[in-house]
Amino acid sequence: MENKLKEILNYLISSILAGLCISIGCIVNLMVGGGPLGAILFTFGLITVVHYKYALYTGTAGFVSSLKDIGILFWLVLLGNCLGCYITSEVITYAIPDITEKANSIVIARSQVNMWQAFIRAIFCGFLMTTAVKFARENRWLPLLFAVPVFILAGFYHSIADAFYICTAEFDIITDAVRINWGMTILGNFVGCNLYRLKFLES
Repeated sequence: MENKLKEILNYLISSILAGLCISIGCIVNLMVGGGPLGAILFTFGLITVVHYKYALYTGTAGFVSSLKDIGILFWLVLLGNCLGCYITSEVITYAIPDITEKANSIVIARSQVNMWQAFIRAIFCGFLMTTAVKFARENRWLPLLFAVPVFILAGFYHSIADAFYICTAEFDIITDAVRINWGMTILGNFVGCNLYRLKFLES
């Protein structure tokens, strides 16, 4: 029982820190006004996650191999990531109040697509994230440096980044459409993260 509690605590702490790292990427993206510069600087968040081997939803979803792994992914990793985003959001909105308005524009944009558009955009992001992490685990970091700017500039959706934007935006603009699309983003990321597992029949 003690070992199990320690394992749960370790996963939770690791996932909270991963949420913090992605939040930092979101913060710099917002503060520089997005665009290519924001997309490039956002990469620091994912590099930090991979370097320290923190548990990030989109860095873990593509490597699950059992029902236990899936349970950990959704009940510990995703929860911890969101908690890390929430804590970071609370701190940064106190330190930099103007950031709320910047987050509003992203969240409003999320509400203006339908759930299937959000799902498809998230699939592409998930595929990029797993590809980047797989290369980084082999000490090949170049794909990671490209993957983050690609998903941001292409308009693909990352569930944990969106969790930070939603936490940071004004509560009044968090509509049902935003909530539904975020849920579809979570699912889409999971599908995209596991696309590499598909194999064609060999002759």
